[in-house]
Amino acid sequence: MSHSITSVLSQIRTLQTQVGQVAAPTDMPRSNAIQGLSEGQNVNAPSFSQTLQGAIKGVNEAQQKSGQLAAAFERGEAGADLAKVMVASQQSQLAFRATVEVRNRLVQAYQDVMNMPL
Repeated sequence: MSHSITSVLSQIRTLQTQVGQVAAPTDMPRSNAIQGLSEGQNVNAPSFSQTLQGAIKGVNEAQQKSGQLAAAFERGEAGADLAKVMVASQQSQLAFRATVEVRNRLVQAYQDVMNMPL
């Protein structure tokens, strides 16, 4: 299961770079401020919710593609062979399992934070 989580995290990182997130320059002066929280900065990086929505959208697209290939195979269309259908099905199942595992980890982290004593 950890391989699938690693795969989802790498997909999220890839989506972040595709959206246009630029790495911070290495010669930037250090401060105690958390990047993106100071009022003077305008960060164009996608938010966590946008990244999560993009990952979920990718899983949804994989499942739809898998369903379309399976339906095309059942209809006997020429472009849908059994190997493509099985690979697409396995990819969508793996992506869904990884998404569920990431969700479970997020919920557990949230519960841990909420249960911390003040």
